[in-house]
Amino acid sequence: MKFENCRDCREEVVWWAFTADICMTLFKGVLGLMSGSVALVADSLHSGADVVASGVTQLSLKISNKPADERYPFGYGNIQYISSSIVGSLLLIGASFLMYGSVMKLISGTYEAPSIFAAVGASVTVIVNELMYRYQICVGNENNSPAIIANAWDNRSDAISSAAVMVGVIASVIGFPIADTIAAIGVSALVGRIGLELIGTSIHGLMDSSVDTELLQTAWQVAMDTPMVHSIYFLRGRHVGEDVQFDIRLRVDPNLRIKDSSMVAEAVRWRIQEEIPHARDIRLFVSPAPAAAARA
Repeated sequence: MKFENCRDCREEVVWWAFTADICMTLFKGVLGLMSGSVALVADSLHSGADVVASGVTQLSLKISNKPADERYPFGYGNIQYISSSIVGSLLLIGASFLMYGSVMKLISGTYEAPSIFAAVGASVTVIVNELMYRYQICVGNENNSPAIIANAWDNRSDAISSAAVMVGVIASVIGFPIADTIAAIGVSALVGRIGLELIGTSIHGLMDSSVDTELLQTAWQVAMDTPMVHSIYFLRGRHVGEDVQFDIRLRVDPNLRIKDSSMVAEAVRWRIQEEIPHARDIRLFVSPAPAAAARA
């Protein structure tokens, strides 16, 4: 991790996001009603969904901290993928309703130019949500947390939608009242796309998709650089929430005693965990290398 307090940030970040989302929901909702901006009111509903998403994320982080037990011997880490899929589903559902309402308003021709104050409110929310995105994406990446990363992208989608609202409001004020409604349609399309991406990522995680090739190469190189390791004949890895699990099968010097072979395996495990901080579960199988291969 980059900083010593990254684990502390993991416990605090969702509460900050939760507080910011509540404030943004109320701020945009009240200002949107006062200024007459349909897009800003719709954007406040998006922030309302963020409040629910932050609550789901906080719950998933608490559950994922539970130690493995008889019912879930591999731990509770995958709950974070479920949380990420819930966040994505909320975004997709919200975007669908927003798209429908905006298109119907466009068809009916019932749109009016809002007050310029709506643009001021949108600009404030762009700044706040972009800052929250940068904070959460840093914490999520450093802790390898799919739930926090999903919540970060939720804030980024809110920043993008608020930027679209700001452009739409400004265009409406200067003589194009239809722009506010068009902005709402654009917002819904962007939010829906992010929701689909989060759902797709969650499905890959729940299906035990392989870790990146770079991580496998790192684990392979670290193991091969360990003294007495002759070769590796099987290596795979998967994500389980924030953790990375590896299955590694090693061949060691055939002259080693069983006790010494176990020590080599422990050295490999320790070195991989040093090199890959999120490698929590490393299952190692050790067998002696063929005598002829060892002499070669």
